[in-house]
Amino acid sequence: MSDNQSAALQRASRYRWIIVGLLFTAIAINYIDRQMIGILKPTLEVELGWSEHDYANIITAFQAAYAIGLLAFGRFIDKIGVRVGYAVAFTVWTLANIGHGLVHTVTQFAIARFTLGLGEAGSFPASLKAVSEWFPQKERAMATGIFNAGTAAGPILTPLIVPAITLAFGWRAAFISIGIITSVWLIAWLIMYRRPHEHPKVNAAELEHIRSSDGEDLALAAEATAKVPWSKLLRQKETWAYALGKFLTDPIWWLYLFWLPSFLNKEHGLELATFYPALITIYLLADGGSIGGGWLSSRLIKNGRSPNFARKATMLMCALVVVPIISVQFVSNLWLAVLIIGIAAAAHQAWSANLMTLPSDIFPKAAVGSVVGFGGMSGAIGGMLMSQYNGYILDAFGSYQPIFIVAGCTYLVGFAIISLLSPRLAKVPLERLQAEKA
Repeated sequence: MSDNQSAALQRASRYRWIIVGLLFTAIAINYIDRQMIGILKPTLEVELGWSEHDYANIITAFQAAYAIGLLAFGRFIDKIGVRVGYAVAFTVWTLANIGHGLVHTVTQFAIARFTLGLGEAGSFPASLKAVSEWFPQKERAMATGIFNAGTAAGPILTPLIVPAITLAFGWRAAFISIGIITSVWLIAWLIMYRRPHEHPKVNAAELEHIRSSDGEDLALAAEATAKVPWSKLLRQKETWAYALGKFLTDPIWWLYLFWLPSFLNKEHGLELATFYPALITIYLLADGGSIGGGWLSSRLIKNGRSPNFARKATMLMCALVVVPIISVQFVSNLWLAVLIIGIAAAAHQAWSANLMTLPSDIFPKAAVGSVVGFGGMSGAIGGMLMSQYNGYILDAFGSYQPIFIVAGCTYLVGFAIISLLSPRLAKVPLERLQAEKA
């Protein structure tokens, strides 16, 4: 009996979903650490005398490091592997988060934030490369949607945990204690993560399933260890389709994370102890969007539609659903405003669940981490520009309306650019990336 026949007779193990659980947990921790400063912004403004421009500069420091780190970690993870690469990233950002509790000035906060950005930059390249290793194409959007739901699960937990610790022990204790507690994940990751064909918990049937949909064999050394030069990646229109999509739309999620608590404070009078009901509603909707967006395109593919149709149909729907956020500045009722923002946040997460599958859909595995890193860097640069724009608008005019106009329009622009640069989401063959030297 052949190996393939034996695999077909086995009941497939499902360890890949445990891997997704680990990725989800790490992303949630990442976003708890990331959003803490947004929750504490009103407190820190009063205690440390920050202006909107000071706050924008601190956020920009994080985003600058995130941009640098994404580019570096994408390449680093492609070379060293997901297991060690993610462990390094997690260690750096956890130590940096603890460091926030030890600083005093705007400059010191910016340094701590910069270091946090460097470490957190490894999270998405590692997660997306792990999904490309552990899932066939037809399941990748669903798996990505699940781990990406951590970007909303973290912000759900943050306004529950951080105010409680802050009101009891102070904001410094919040940074230090959360950093120490979440370090448990690192131990679990090092114990539990291996590549599928190296993992004792993965049987032949599951391995065959992972390899099934697009003819890729995860055990092929030629695919896993191939060298793909930057000069070739940057010549591909598909690289720029992903990068420009991230550049335009990632800053909107940064807007929700870093400026939404301040908006609710200034426009609707919510304080540190009263943020939770509004924020949990918004981020629960966002979680539903992340999982739902990944489920929808995965379902369309399983029903026979092409990945191109499935990804783009879902993304176009999301781009249209976001548009009403343009009006939220003029909504006086808190819960109607929360609903509008929550639906827009859900659409963003559904959009992101599909956008983030494009590198693994289009590029060989040897290039996935690098493309994800480059795209993430582009998103962080967009976030830096958006943060400076936000600080200028709020200091100069005191209105969020110009900010929400940008938030409502960028997805349609991003969709048009992606469709123009990659009309079919066609696979980029490894041979093209390894052809002649630049």
